[in-house]
Amino acid sequence: MRSLHIGATGMLAQQTNVDVISNNIANMNTTAFTKRRAEFNDLLYQNVVRPGAASTSSQNIVPSGIQLGLGVKTAAIYRITEGGGLTNTGNSLDLAIRGRGYFQIELPEGKGTAYTRDGAFQRNGDGVLVTHDGYVVQPEITIPEDTISIYVNNSGEVWVTIDGETDQTNVGQLELAAFPNEAGLEAMGQNLYLETEASGSPLLDNPDAEGYGSILQEYLETSNVNPVAEITELISAQRAYEMNSKIIQTADQMLTTINQLK
Repeated sequence: MRSLHIGATGMLAQQTNVDVISNNIANMNTTAFTKRRAEFNDLLYQNVVRPGAASTSSQNIVPSGIQLGLGVKTAAIYRITEGGGLTNTGNSLDLAIRGRGYFQIELPEGKGTAYTRDGAFQRNGDGVLVTHDGYVVQPEITIPEDTISIYVNNSGEVWVTIDGETDQTNVGQLELAAFPNEAGLEAMGQNLYLETEASGSPLLDNPDAEGYGSILQEYLETSNVNPVAEITELISAQRAYEMNSKIIQTADQMLTTINQLK
């Protein structure tokens, strides 16, 4: 009975849907998190009578035919790349990107470059600007030990005031990476993404250049998850899961009826 398998594929699809929604809700307070959305496709069809085939009796063309669907499958899980809100932190090393672009992060052990919109940076023991996991921000920027204030302008220039000096000193320039298809980046956790063939190669330029976002100091980008919308989607997925389970129950009752025939 096809309905048993169809109901099972529907339950599996909605389970995936709930998993995606649950991850969105769990990360509603994660800095610069971008929500995901599950998309589904129908499975193959069994052609009992193919549309456009000739009728066996009169050789007339069948207008619609008989096609029996075999269920549903997960087609993709998209990342919604629209930016979140901005929250003021008062921390001079917290940087938010207002617009398009990603910070470049050097991965350890020569594993290449990762990308992030999480600008919660710190200084390590050498004064180098790093992420909360200690990964170095690229291009590498070193803050002198005797720095008393740090200023980052909209164009990504990093200026510091050193103790005993009146003039500010430029210690580096941040760069942003943009991608032809941001949704094609591969998430690796820790708010980091990797370049893929789907994303295309990164295009580098200074912040506030044409087509790139600007830097806001003492701000962080918040998650773009809308809790109310996610709860609504969660309830809808739960109801769909229940309806698919009802299909299996009904098919089982029909089989029971057949077994009881004498």
